[in-house]
Amino acid sequence: MSLSRRLVAEALGTAFLLAVVVGSGIMAERLAGGNVAIALLANTLATGAGLVALILTFGPISGAHFNPAVTLADAWQGGLPWRIVPGYLAAQVAGAFAGVAAAHLMFDEALFFASQHVRSGPSQWWSEFVATFGLLAVIWGCVRQRPGAVPFAVGAYITAAYWFTASTSFANPAVTLARAASDTFAGIRPVDAPAFIVAQLLGALAATALFRWLIPTLPERAGDVILPHSASDPD
Repeated sequence: MSLSRRLVAEALGTAFLLAVVVGSGIMAERLAGGNVAIALLANTLATGAGLVALILTFGPISGAHFNPAVTLADAWQGGLPWRIVPGYLAAQVAGAFAGVAAAHLMFDEALFFASQHVRSGPSQWWSEFVATFGLLAVIWGCVRQRPGAVPFAVGAYITAAYWFTASTSFANPAVTLARAASDTFAGIRPVDAPAFIVAQLLGALAATALFRWLIPTLPERAGDVILPHSASDPD
């Protein structure tokens, strides 16, 4: 698969992911009548379902990372050439902001506006470490034996992690950056974003290191993250 196709797939997939996260958050908050639990439930279900659909759609093209932490972990395990990692990261971040803009336009909001949603403190940072560790654990744990199940496992895990983590499981640096530009239900203050990103990268690193030991043949299978795709250099 050519690099240009991979990058478009990563950008488009990440854009739709953010459109789902932010758009469903806005819709949920407007319809929930002030009931935050109902709003969060609606946001959760939309995100989990959307994630499964997007991974199935774009996985065969780019691996459906949509997440810098996943891309870095994949490259570390030999599944992605390091020379194309910057392109993946740029596509994911650009796509994330495009997705936020698309959601805002659908709901008559300003294109971008800094979030005032406070998400700070040790419990939040630990939550993001745990959330991202769990996400990479699910990916690495499933990909060796049942790669076809990974989209559903990832969607199910993110659905659960919305509820068992205090941070509602961002688990994605690109998502975190883009949600800082959305003062909506799904937002995060820009000042809180760097600590989230550090926690996410540490969680991804820890999970990948552990599963490299738990599954000694993991480097041979790294090209299957998240769905099977070519691990060779692109055209």
